[in-house]
Amino acid sequence: MEQISITKKSPLEILNSKPDRVDKPAFRGWGLIGIKKLDVYIIKKFFSTFFFAIMVLAVISCVIDYSEKVDNLVSKKAPFWAVANYYKNFVPHITALLFPLFIFIATIFFTSKIAYKSEIIAILSGGVSYSRFLRPYFIGGGFLCAISLVANHWIIPIANKQRIAFEDKYINDEYFKYSGENMHLGIAKNTYVYMQGFNYSNNTGSRFTVEKINGTMLTEKVMADYVVYDSAKKIWHLHNVIIRSNDTLKEKLTRLPELEMKYPFTPTDLNRTEAIKEALTTPELDKYVMAEQMHGRENLNFYYIEKQRRTAQPFAGMILTIIGVCIASRKIRGGSGLHLALGIVISAIYIMFLQLSTTFSTKANLDPTIAVWIPNIIFSILAYFLYRRQVK
Repeated sequence: MEQISITKKSPLEILNSKPDRVDKPAFRGWGLIGIKKLDVYIIKKFFSTFFFAIMVLAVISCVIDYSEKVDNLVSKKAPFWAVANYYKNFVPHITALLFPLFIFIATIFFTSKIAYKSEIIAILSGGVSYSRFLRPYFIGGGFLCAISLVANHWIIPIANKQRIAFEDKYINDEYFKYSGENMHLGIAKNTYVYMQGFNYSNNTGSRFTVEKINGTMLTEKVMADYVVYDSAKKIWHLHNVIIRSNDTLKEKLTRLPELEMKYPFTPTDLNRTEAIKEALTTPELDKYVMAEQMHGRENLNFYYIEKQRRTAQPFAGMILTIIGVCIASRKIRGGSGLHLALGIVISAIYIMFLQLSTTFSTKANLDPTIAVWIPNIIFSILAYFLYRRQVK
């Protein structure tokens, strides 16, 4: 039998001896949640690259936007502080819009850099599994996606409200003075309003019609050559009025030079642009959709898509993070340039899928939930395929 010798040490030797090296956590207290030096190193790289990308692209976007709007800003004499506040709200808008692209490019850029320096090879050669290597990406990406999720539902809409108000006052006000033609609006159950046109500068509408329908029968129709809204009394003044009523047995026709009516809608309800969905927090958006349903509006998919997008977009950032690290962690001959080019192509494909599915929802009545989440599902499959390939 093989003998094993045990060397006894004196208490003094034990005190003077150095302990074996232990992989200590990077910061005190972080060891409780398992965050090591490797995690901190990658998360720092991740955040610094991500916020640098945001800063650069935000500055470029602001410069391009200002160059397009400078003529209107000068002609309307927009105050400096109003312009500064507009761009303070414009930056969150453009950041939220391009969040998946920001996080994807940042992941590819810094991962490709450390791969080119053979740091990833050293990490994996040291006994770290690829799944363990991905953990800081999950932590960093998950943190950024959680912030994006909260911002999309509550913070960004508040900033958009101020941004859109500025654009209406200094950029789009001439357009909204005479807005919309052939406008339809449901104001109550089985009661519908039609206006050929409306001038918002003097609250005057032309070719005004109110129809009351019971089942398939038109019971009353009020027609006026033009109407004027009194914002003080909150009533509508109808001019050159014809009232046609039908009770199934006989039909009655009445002509009046003027008529005052109090209808449950205002000119603001006629000016419901698609941009308003960006300026409503999610609870406000739900209330708005319910009100539009009561008004008889049929196609509300734009608003359902907006609500689903606010949740799906942060998850898209997480999916693209996994795809980015799986692509860029391999050291290839083309280096970072090839990785970035491939990342831009994948981002373009993702945006194309999202736009295509959104169009199908708004034009062909595809379910909004399916339309928004289809790109995430497809790219989740791609992320899993790339991950399995890297593990092997």
